Amino acid sequence: MNKFIKNIIGFSLRNKLFVFFATALLAIAGWISYLNIPLEAFPDVTNTQITVVTEWNGRSAEEVERFVTTPIEIAMNAVQKKTSVRSVTMFGLSVIKIIFEDDVEDFFARQQVNNLLHNVQLPEEVEPDVQPPYGPTGEIYRYILKSEKRDTRELLTLQNWVIDRQLRAVPGVADIVAFGGQEKIYEISVDPVKIQKYSLTPLQVYEAVTKANLNVGGDVIEKAGQAYVVRGLGLLNTTRDIENTIVATYNDNPVLVKNIATVMESSATRVGQVGLNDQDDVVEGIIVMRKDENPAEVLARVKSKITEINAKVLPHDVKMEMFYDRDNLMYCTHTVMHNLVEGIIFVTVIVFIFMADWRTTLTVSIIIPLALLFAFMCLKIKGMSANLLSLGAVDFGIIIDGAVVMVEGLFVALDHRAHKYGMERFNKLSKLGLIKRTGAGLGKAVFFSKLIIISALLPIFAFQKVEGKMFSPLAWTLGFALLGALLFTLTLVPVLVSILLRKNVREKNNPFVNFLTAL
Repeated sequence: MNKFIKNIIGFSLRNKLFVFFATALLAIAGWISYLNIPLEAFPDVTNTQITVVTEWNGRSAEEVERFVTTPIEIAMNAVQKKTSVRSVTMFGLSVIKIIFEDDVEDFFARQQVNNLLHNVQLPEEVEPDVQPPYGPTGEIYRYILKSEKRDTRELLTLQNWVIDRQLRAVPGVADIVAFGGQEKIYEISVDPVKIQKYSLTPLQVYEAVTKANLNVGGDVIEKAGQAYVVRGLGLLNTTRDIENTIVATYNDNPVLVKNIATVMESSATRVGQVGLNDQDDVVEGIIVMRKDENPAEVLARVKSKITEINAKVLPHDVKMEMFYDRDNLMYCTHTVMHNLVEGIIFVTVIVFIFMADWRTTLTVSIIIPLALLFAFMCLKIKGMSANLLSLGAVDFGIIIDGAVVMVEGLFVALDHRAHKYGMERFNKLSKLGLIKRTGAGLGKAVFFSKLIIISALLPIFAFQKVEGKMFSPLAWTLGFALLGALLFTLTLVPVLVSILLRKNVREKNNPFVNFLTAL
């Protein structure tokens, strides 16, 4: 080990320009990684899970459980690497969650579920829907629709048919969830006396309107060298279209919907209501981010899109108004970065107080930002994100302790050489051999001290599930920072010492240390 470390230090001292170039290259790569790495407020502690939602309107929970939930659950039992299959069945709704083992990718899980869903025998009108890939931490933006002229029915219509489609086109957005408001429907109120007069039933009215609500493709007619496309237009757009729909014939005369019923715009039965502050009835939208996306980048794109929607898409009297976004939480990242800078400054001041030399202080303190940039580069290569928990747990004292030992030991050795030969002769002597020999002995102690600290992190890597996803980023970040600090301590520090401490190396009487010793 002594020979190995001695060779590293000797190579660094012989190739100073290469060491500086490699250090600058690593620093640039670390800075680029920092700018591009996903920075989250907190880690996503959930395993990959696929949610299958199936609607069967008007059916009781027992029917849905028997004909929908149970067949899908049985089919999902064949999914590989799953840990559990959980289901919730309600009136007209089935929700099934398939939860997978650690480190299973969403693409692999989704592909298996989709393949097996094709083999499930379900009622004819039932179609299961696999939800987009997002986790419980995916909610990044909430807004309400405000208008002085329109009611919640019109606002919800705008939300479902205009805003929803615009926001889903934003890269990184997984889903848009709307709450509140009244859902617009067209209501046909049949007069019992009139349908009895024409010997009709409400079911016949329903079937007539349903069949009329479609366009029919025809053929092509050629005439005078031109081709004319024939098709039947029947899509219903207004209440008048519904009123003029033919239900049957009576005495060779058509019976229209308006002859036996009243058609009006109405609202579906409400099952909930959203309020905000002093507003008791609003339309709320929640934007959910795709899993493993960068929240800051997705938020920036969402805000840009909402600005465009407010300016160019929505009517002038309707506005989307934000009342929560992840930036309120992501602002904590600025606090952490602020604390990191403060920590670097504080540690630098402490080192200067004890070492009482600007050259040794600079040599030691430069290890902190370089080690952090090295950690960011390694996290980016590994495909991991940074979060407040992992960044906030980085201990600068542990990072620079090896550099402190190395610099202090070399400083003392150089001071002894200066006392032995005198300062004037010392300034002319070559010190590379002394730095190489002394650094090799100190480097062994530094190497094993860092190795012991990194080894202490190994139990964290054995964590699984929630605790593993929460604390393993911390261990990886601190481990990479310690590895970077060790690398720079054995390469950059001896080079800086050989340049900055070439002349006038003299141990000084430190009043602060004397005060602490006396105390």
